[in-house]
Amino acid sequence: MSSSCIEELGLEENHWYRIVHEMLQVAGVEVNGSHPWDIQVKNPDFFRRVLQEGSLGLGESYMDGWWECERLDMFFHRVLKHKLDQQLPRHFKDTLRIAAARLTNLQSKKRAWIVGKEHYDLGNDLFSFMLDSHLQYSCGYWKQAKTLEEAQQAKLKMICEKLQLQPGMSLLDIGCGWGGLAAFAARHYHVRVVGVTISAEQQKLAQQRCEGLDVTILLQDYRDLAQKFDRIVSVGMFEHVGPKNYATYFDVADRNLKQDGIFLLHTIGTIKTDMNVDPWIDKYIFPNGCLPSIRQIADASEPHFVMEDWHNFGADYDTTLMAWYQRFLEAWPQLAEDYGERFKRMFSYYLNACAGAFRARDIQLWQVVFSHGIEGGLRVPH
Repeated sequence: MSSSCIEELGLEENHWYRIVHEMLQVAGVEVNGSHPWDIQVKNPDFFRRVLQEGSLGLGESYMDGWWECERLDMFFHRVLKHKLDQQLPRHFKDTLRIAAARLTNLQSKKRAWIVGKEHYDLGNDLFSFMLDSHLQYSCGYWKQAKTLEEAQQAKLKMICEKLQLQPGMSLLDIGCGWGGLAAFAARHYHVRVVGVTISAEQQKLAQQRCEGLDVTILLQDYRDLAQKFDRIVSVGMFEHVGPKNYATYFDVADRNLKQDGIFLLHTIGTIKTDMNVDPWIDKYIFPNGCLPSIRQIADASEPHFVMEDWHNFGADYDTTLMAWYQRFLEAWPQLAEDYGERFKRMFSYYLNACAGAFRARDIQLWQVVFSHGIEGGLRVPH
């Protein structure tokens, strides 16, 4: 940062600036530097706000236009790779939130509908522009894919092959989103699908997209399911279940799966077992969400299933998120009037921060295949 820039912002005697500056230097990030991952500070109060409010202050100050960054994904990759997030002080509200998560069930039946209304009901127009034709709001599989469309179709095919779907089978899709997987499985594998969602907007569009197929889309909580299926799949929903409900979730999967059935769980995961949720993500993107760890999944599933396969392709989420971000930017002129500039900054921050986190291997993407113990085992394709 040049001396003239420092003088302009009045930072030469600002101890808040010095602390942040020294932290960022560890990650090779400069204040008002020339690299695409450097931050450009517009408001000198930014430094105090970040140090006092942590992640929430960083995200909200970006939404307020206090700082800019040409490549937010690169910024977050560097910050998380060097674990600078762990050096930020925890705000008192964060401490209360973590305590509440440990003491209360933030994903109870009553509260489970909050994320549907706050995030998934944002607008089908937004997601239709940003996602692929199958409306897959989860990680694509980029092993051989060159485009988002190819990656999501490869993911859908891989899921169906791992489930070993056969014509006439019944498939339960827990957290079916906009019905993309349900439609794909019914159309290409000739199975009967029941999907459940807690988003009214998702149900409405999913029903339209699955019209004419053997697909039923229900607006209900997964805990109310009570019928047997040959196969069960759950993609991008377990992140909303919450640790206090993991045992219940696997109990539901167990009682709804036939004895010779297969269950595939597709979820983002964390490398550390704790109750911590990023406060900015919790407030603005996925209220009451919580990423599971390997230990939590293993402990909750152990009484019910044999784990047949565990597949990590979390690095592919980086590519998926950046593809979504590019499509979001391209569609923005058509979305701007309904959503506004502050939403654009919020959503851009969200997509790029998550891409940086996956790039830094701070979070993962797992597909786990379970059974009740199929004789001879399963040969699971990747």
